[in-house]
Amino acid sequence: MNEKVPIINCHTHIFTADHVPPFLAKTFVPTPFHFFLPLKPVVAFFRWWDDGPAVIRYSRPFKTFVKIRTQVFAFFNKLFPLNIIAGYYVFFFAFFLLYSLVLPFFPPEKTWLSKIVNKAYVFTDRAFPDIPGIAFKILLVVFVFIFFETIRNFILFFAKLLWKILGKIPGKQTKEMFSRYLNIGRYAFHEEQKTILSKLKSQYPAGTGFIILPMDMDYMEAGNSKIRFRDQMEELAKVKKMKSNKDILYPFVFADPRRMVPAEQENRYRKGDKEFFQWAGKGGKVILGDCFIRDFLETNGFSGIKIYPALGYYPFDEKLLPLWKYAADNNIPVLTHCIRGTIFYRGEKKNYWNTHPVFQQAMGEKPARYTDEVKIENETSSEYIPLVLSQFKNVDFSINFTHPMNYLCLLEEELLRKLIASSADKKIQELFGYNGPDQAMTYNLRNLKICMGHFGGEDEWKRYFEKDRYNYSSQLAKYPATGIDFFKTVEDKPSKGKPEQIWKSTDWYSIICSMMLQYPGVYADISYILHGEKDILPLLKQTLKNPGLMEKVLYGTDFFVVRNHKSDKNMLADMMGGLTREEFDQIAKINPLKYLHK
Repeated sequence: MNEKVPIINCHTHIFTADHVPPFLAKTFVPTPFHFFLPLKPVVAFFRWWDDGPAVIRYSRPFKTFVKIRTQVFAFFNKLFPLNIIAGYYVFFFAFFLLYSLVLPFFPPEKTWLSKIVNKAYVFTDRAFPDIPGIAFKILLVVFVFIFFETIRNFILFFAKLLWKILGKIPGKQTKEMFSRYLNIGRYAFHEEQKTILSKLKSQYPAGTGFIILPMDMDYMEAGNSKIRFRDQMEELAKVKKMKSNKDILYPFVFADPRRMVPAEQENRYRKGDKEFFQWAGKGGKVILGDCFIRDFLETNGFSGIKIYPALGYYPFDEKLLPLWKYAADNNIPVLTHCIRGTIFYRGEKKNYWNTHPVFQQAMGEKPARYTDEVKIENETSSEYIPLVLSQFKNVDFSINFTHPMNYLCLLEEELLRKLIASSADKKIQELFGYNGPDQAMTYNLRNLKICMGHFGGEDEWKRYFEKDRYNYSSQLAKYPATGIDFFKTVEDKPSKGKPEQIWKSTDWYSIICSMMLQYPGVYADISYILHGEKDILPLLKQTLKNPGLMEKVLYGTDFFVVRNHKSDKNMLADMMGGLTREEFDQIAKINPLKYLHK
């Protein structure tokens, strides 16, 4: 591959904390306690630290202090062994000061260790000077912690040990939520997207391209973000137009079907806002009106469309169908969130979400029916009802929106036809050339170009290995050119109940790979999951040996969301070191260009 062809990171974020709703802790902690865990204090702390303590080290007074401190310590280091004795004295002095501060919060334990510590603590009345007041004690402990490295390392060792023990208490999702808070504080505390972008660009070779994915979280019912979604997008358009960015940024526009309403009904409507999505159909084509979507895709030159179904909708929502037709006709790529995660709908579950709108499940066999003693069905047959989705916790139910099989309802004409048939909008039926429930439509979405962000998730890749006794998870090995047949038996007969079995029991890695093999426009990126390089690299290399999959895998990192695991430059090095040059060039240079342009 020509070295001049740039790397393209296909999954990055540069939105700021001001674009994130404040109550991400909702549903992780009992209501109303999430109000006591808002995002704002975390962001405020990082902004205070960045503007204050983080820059003190560069000031003249601080550098003067460091110089004097170095001279003092250099003098004491020559007084061996007095310096050792003095070091131990300061250490124990700080230890017992800290002990005196925390002692009131813990009842005395009658153990041999507590007895020894208590006796030693009593001895300090004679060994150490008396420090009046809690404030002076805290200041002295902080002073020792900051300026005595050995003591600081000792305290940090026990603090990390305690943190690991406490880390076993909350569940995985709760820990991920706190990690998300930390990431937002660590990177998104910057007030401008261009600043965050600079942190990303500095970790890659010059000329590297980036797909930038904004977020619209106004409808997840976790409170309103400080800055409106429309303003976030306007700022992103300005960042794209900067001379240093115009040839390397590929921003996507975010599309939430709940925003596709008259502008006056929008969340946080402002007078003068354009309609978000306005369209007309002509000859099976979508023509965009003067709307927000057209401004960004056609006027501002945005490269694709981003959706995040976990926020509370299906990717085949009726309001999205004309947009998908427009995208398919104009070769516009779509990127969707396809992994379990901590960002999902926080509101109350709707009753109509208890069953799937398209897929069905078998209820077992029922007796045959007779009319006038004439048998009208087989002696036994299966009764089918809409697929029951029994999860009630938000974190569990969100996977039904995110499930990769939902995209079959767009790509498979017969399933799409079922959706079109139930549509109350006759304009949508006309757009797709609907000819009745038993006839193929004139137009479909089989060639829709869509990337499954995160490739289903690292846990689903591990699940693929564990499903060694399950037939559907073996189909990629048996039929490497097609993978799983979603609708027919091995005898090539239609199977009405097969989608239910795959939905409930098959790992998402197998499902996504099978879709990539069967539908020309389906891709998947390895963002976020590539932080677990040791776990995913063997299966990634195996995946790239399949010619049908090799051309569909995209390099992406999920910057800055993945930072609690690894930095981008670390993950880039892992991939360049773990893959052959040809493999890396395929997923990071060749495939992204094909996904974006061809």
